[in-house]
Order: sequence, then structure tokens, then C-alpha cells
Amino acid sequence: MSDTPVRRYRVADLPKEELNPLISRSLITGERTMLAHVYLKKGARVPMHSHDNEQITYVIEGALQFRIGDDGPQALVVRTGEVLHLPSNVPHEAVALEDTLDVDIFTPPRQDWLEGTDAYLRDAGARSEER
Repeated sequence: MSDTPVRRYRVADLPKEELNPLISRSLITGERTMLAHVYLKKGARVPMHSHDNEQITYVIEGALQFRIGDDGPQALVVRTGEVLHLPSNVPHEAVALEDTLDVDIFTPPRQDWLEGTDAYLRDAGARSEER
């Protein structure tokens, strides 16, 4: 049996971190998995990036337009009730087509998110994109 205690969370009670005026998030992190509630206002842009972490994105409400890949990126819209699986190291970006809440699951946890070194979300690159 593990020495790690079992924990229960209430999402409404989690602190919400504002990354920029259009994107905020709440995090729950275990030893090998991270769950993030990501709140994106319409027009929010997550710039092209990649990471070693495997990612599952479940859109609870709203719609995200993803561009996936470096060479002639594939466009894909993920809407309420849909799930996108991104394997490790796949370049991707997203734009919120409407106000959106998604749940992102990462394995292993995103160290850049935990350490606050995720400048691609905090800096000018995450500005609203007119569409």
C-alpha cells in the first residue's frame, strides 16, 4: 500500500491562477499525473508549443480550434463533450472559438506550470487573436 494519502478536492474551492487576461487555470497534481481546469475566454490563444508530457484535453464547455504539427499543421476543432489525445512532443496550439472550460490531464505533471516558467502562456504570445 502506498504511503501517499488519498485526497479529495472540490474544484470550486481550488485557487484559480490568472495567466493573462484571457486564460486562467486551477491545478491538482499527484506524483505522476496533473489535472488542470483551464478557463479560456473567446479569442484566447495558446501559442504553438510542445512538451514531453502526454496530454488529454476534455472540452467541458465551449470549443477550441487546434493546429497540430509543424509542417502544414492540421486544423481540428474540439467541442463540448469531445476529447483530444496529444502524444508526447507533438507541436500544437489552440484558439478559443467561444468561452471555454477544458480539463487537461498531463503525465507526468508539467513542471513548467508548477514552477511558473510557462512564459508562452503568460507573455504577449497569449494575446487575443481576432478570427
